[in-house]
Amino acid sequence: MRRLAVNRDVAMIERILICTDLDRTLLPNGNAPESPSARPLFAALAARPEVLVAYVSGRDKTLVQQAIADFGLPLPDYVVGDVGSSVYRLDGSSWQVFEAWENRIAADWRGHDHASLHLLFADLPRLTLQEPGKQNRFKLSYYLNLDRDAAELLEIMQARIADCGVKAEVIYSLDEAEQVVLLDVLPSSATKYHAVEFLMEQLGIDPGQTVFAGDSGNDLPVLISRVQSVLVANAADAVKTQAQELARQNGTEAALYLAQGGFMGLNGNYAAGILEGVAHFLPHTQTWMQHYG
Repeated sequence: MRRLAVNRDVAMIERILICTDLDRTLLPNGNAPESPSARPLFAALAARPEVLVAYVSGRDKTLVQQAIADFGLPLPDYVVGDVGSSVYRLDGSSWQVFEAWENRIAADWRGHDHASLHLLFADLPRLTLQEPGKQNRFKLSYYLNLDRDAAELLEIMQARIADCGVKAEVIYSLDEAEQVVLLDVLPSSATKYHAVEFLMEQLGIDPGQTVFAGDSGNDLPVLISRVQSVLVANAADAVKTQAQELARQNGTEAALYLAQGGFMGLNGNYAAGILEGVAHFLPHTQTWMQHYG
């Protein structure tokens, strides 16, 4: 599905930026049911001239393109891929790499890439390196079985990272469908949160005009930040509890909304939760949605 052809440089339009995770957030590929009208309504909202859309995903470019095709998603304006380690601007069907983003995050790894950092963890038997297509220059990714608590392992990994002078974070998330933990080692400035802030900065869009939507652990850096964020209703209870607690600690509770369902007769899962969150933070958009609904 292609977005409507509009002039996004028209003066006097107060733009809003909707940033959303894909799997089990916009994509209904979890166990919870989807409201049938939610994705078409999201597409109609995305087509408005005031709205800029960014897909913010753990997927790489190829898998994002596959998701767009498989689920009939509107083409976004921007894609943050690989859990924040890549940023693209879309111009029609052309994907343009944001080199300014790569230059910004490169300094954290001080000349290392994912292959050289892997040597730090090669002796840790619980880690299974993910497939080559799920790695990139600034993303080192592992699978971890759900057999034991991962806290001690994460501490070991972070200590080794610190010892070699690299600025990196280990991002923990759960793939519910496969029942496996995903561990992504990323430059400290390459989280989804930093990438969303980068887009806001590049586009000149105020935090009050931005909404992020997510469902899982690798969305937490955004969910607990100053960026207005919504957890879709189908998110795991553990993620909801963790997000609320960390937001309280950060003093950002007002910027976090948990979709409940009931908005416009939708159930709050997936795209329905995104729409509910957008309407919560930007009430004037509800009139737009009601027009299309």
